[in-house]
Amino acid sequence: MSVSTLSPTPAAHAGLSGALRLGAVHLRTRAPDRLAAFYEQVVGLSRLAPQAGRIVLGAGDKAIIVLEDAPDAVAPPARAPGLFHTAIRVPDRASLAVRMNVLRAHGVPFGASDHLVSEALYLDDPDGNGIEIYRDRPRSEWFGPDGTLQMATLRLDLTSLAAESTERGPAPAGTDVGHVHLKVNDLAAAHRFWVELAGFEVMARYPGAVFVSAGKYHHHLGLNVWHSQGAAPPSVEASGLAGFEIALPPAEIAALKARFAAAGQPLAESEGAVWLQDPSGNRARVTAGGAG
Repeated sequence: MSVSTLSPTPAAHAGLSGALRLGAVHLRTRAPDRLAAFYEQVVGLSRLAPQAGRIVLGAGDKAIIVLEDAPDAVAPPARAPGLFHTAIRVPDRASLAVRMNVLRAHGVPFGASDHLVSEALYLDDPDGNGIEIYRDRPRSEWFGPDGTLQMATLRLDLTSLAAESTERGPAPAGTDVGHVHLKVNDLAAAHRFWVELAGFEVMARYPGAVFVSAGKYHHHLGLNVWHSQGAAPPSVEASGLAGFEIALPPAEIAALKARFAAAGQPLAESEGAVWLQDPSGNRARVTAGGAG
């Protein structure tokens, strides 16, 4: 299935640069130890420095998933906005094959797609949070001669992937959060928030979805209304997505704040972070950092 892709066009403002980096995705759960075991044994993450009320999981020294202990959390309605999936990016095709081998060894059901820009495996954790594990193809292969992003959803050749490695092991250093795919309740409102105000650039459109990025990456955020059109945001006590982290250079944070202030939507700040919350209730914690 093809995706309607676009030739990137200049935004009305400077927007976000390729220095943007995504950090950990935070999940609320009633069973953090059970969920942590899944991310360790199946996804291949390791426990990092402990934090009160949280289990931090990652690869190397990079946090990827933070499980927040929420003993009173209740599952959100099936149609509620929130997390569609956390997309965990591995550094190469052999690493993706290792993850597939582990999924098969544990009998975990998974889907698979070739997106032209990437190859991906899809699964759910025991709480029902979606997970994508993927590897990027070289950036030189992403765009057509006219500068249009070439992205689609095709069948992944699992036989070819399996030939890359017979090993089973942990996720290697260099594994990170490549993108976050969100369920939203209004695509136009999400576009205004994440593109016109936050500064992401539209890279591709799909019926009921839009894919946006910084610095011409194929996408840092996916936004869809496939099952959540018109649904109310989940309760703050709900299990699932608590938020995700974005790192930006200080100058881009200042510009971000100025755009929201000019729109009459000043951003909340606390503990050295700026907080974004879109109209569907999805939250992001923005801190100084990113690629230098």
